[in-house]
Formats: sequence, structure tokens, C-alpha cells
Amino acid sequence: MTELERYYLEEEPQTICGEMVHSIVEDFVEDYPSTVDRFFTRYYCVQSGKENEPHQVLFHSNRICLIGLAPGHVAFEKGIKAITFEVGKIDRSHNQVSGKKKSGGMILQMDSTLALVTCEDGSVYKVRGCVQGKLVEVNQRVVQDLDLLRQEGDGYVAVVMPKPEQCEAIKKKLISQEEYEAKHR
Repeated sequence: MTELERYYLEEEPQTICGEMVHSIVEDFVEDYPSTVDRFFTRYYCVQSGKENEPHQVLFHSNRICLIGLAPGHVAFEKGIKAITFEVGKIDRSHNQVSGKKKSGGMILQMDSTLALVTCEDGSVYKVRGCVQGKLVEVNQRVVQDLDLLRQEGDGYVAVVMPKPEQCEAIKKKLISQEEYEAKHR
């Protein structure tokens, strides 16, 4: 091992406030929970009559919600060809927010359309808002990389921020992960 390699690769014991800091190399946990598992609660929105088109809502404790397609969505079976944020006369990707209160964000209802997903067979599915609140941003990365839609956490379609006083009522309208898995086994 060269002097430079030794400098970067050898771990030096560290003490902070009189306490020895544990080695991150020795404490490495291979099956450490994902960011979604640690910081979000999974909820699902299943519209009556459209049970094969479920949406996933990742609800953070700071009330930010990541909206995406649930793994059981029929669009994944058919193969997704494209996604667009142009919904009628509105292009959700032009949403501009600013400041702590996210002023300027589009107001969404639970059934507002965020995006349109086109499948290989030509069928088109709406990605619904699922929560009432302000549209903070849309995930432009999914337009270029459709495979992201399958990745929980990275494959969200939009970020929505509900009002603090409405969070509990919104959660009651959604179904929990346990309820969703029981219905979709």
C-alpha cells in the first residue's frame, strides 16, 4: 500500500466530546432500510371501478407527499411508452413555486390529473393527484427515463404539499400498505 493509499484507506480513531466515534466500516449494515422505509409512510389511492389503476402516496412526516403509480398499476403490465405533464390546456411542468409557503403552486384536488401515461398498446392512463394540496414540483426525470417510474422514491410523478390541518383527513381517505397488500396478492 502506498503512502497516499494508506492516508485515504486507513481509518483513524476519532473522539468527539470525549466519546469514541464508532467505525463506519465496522458498523456497516448491508440491509439498511431504504430512504422510503425510514422517512415515508406508504399509502395507496384506489379509485372505485379502477382497481387496476392504483396510485402510491409516500407521505413524509413534514407533510410532503410523493405521488406515483403503485407497483400493481396496469400500465406497467402493458409497457409504458411515454409520460406527459400536458393535461388539457395546462402544462403541470410549468408550475412555479417560491418561498416557505410554496406560493404560486397549482392547487390540486384528489382527482386532479397530474400527468398522462401512454402505454405501448395506445391506452392512456391519468396520474391523479390523490391528495388535496399545492403542487410543489413534477419529476421531469421520468420523462427521459421511464424505468424510473418503477423505482419507489425516485419514480414519483409529482410532489404535493397538503395543508397541515388536512393531513389526517387525507390519510383516512387513502388505504394503508397492509390493506393494499391484502387486496393485491
